[in-house]
Amino acid sequence: MPFKESKSKYTTLSSDGLIGNHYFSDQCASILRAIHLVNTKRLDIKYLIIDDFGYMITNSFMRKVNQKGYDKYNEIGNETFMILEAVSNLRDDLFCFVMMHTEIDQQGRYKPKTAGKMIDQYICVEGKFSYVLHALTNEGNYQFLTNNDGRHMAKTPLDMFSETFIPNDLLMVANAIKDY
Repeated sequence: MPFKESKSKYTTLSSDGLIGNHYFSDQCASILRAIHLVNTKRLDIKYLIIDDFGYMITNSFMRKVNQKGYDKYNEIGNETFMILEAVSNLRDDLFCFVMMHTEIDQQGRYKPKTAGKMIDQYICVEGKFSYVLHALTNEGNYQFLTNNDGRHMAKTPLDMFSETFIPNDLLMVANAIKDY
């Protein structure tokens, strides 16, 4: 984890999922298994962070780069869909934050970076979430944009945040969701 003292706070999840709180994989089946374990057996865990979901998609594409035809795109689209479905069906007290890098589309707007047109056309990653925050540097500070500004995709319910930019603090975001 890329922050100070993270090694003392995060330990590797055991194979049965009963010990630990950090899991590293870019394989869809492994990620789905970890999500299921946390959702059903680790009621002590309240926050699930998938970082970086875009690299799971990209790495899956690169593993299939020599595969001919559209089957690889179908497989990647299915993997993406299965994980998005899994995180949309979590227990009520488990918050899931899905992190992705962005890219600029042909209209000059930011969108989640994916592999292939299928995910963008048929899944629309940001459409699967009620809350989408876009991390930006604003006046020298890392912050979250709370609503779409015409260029950056972001959305939160009306009056959830009184400011357009909020601190880059996921716990604060989770608390705002609970209070909304």
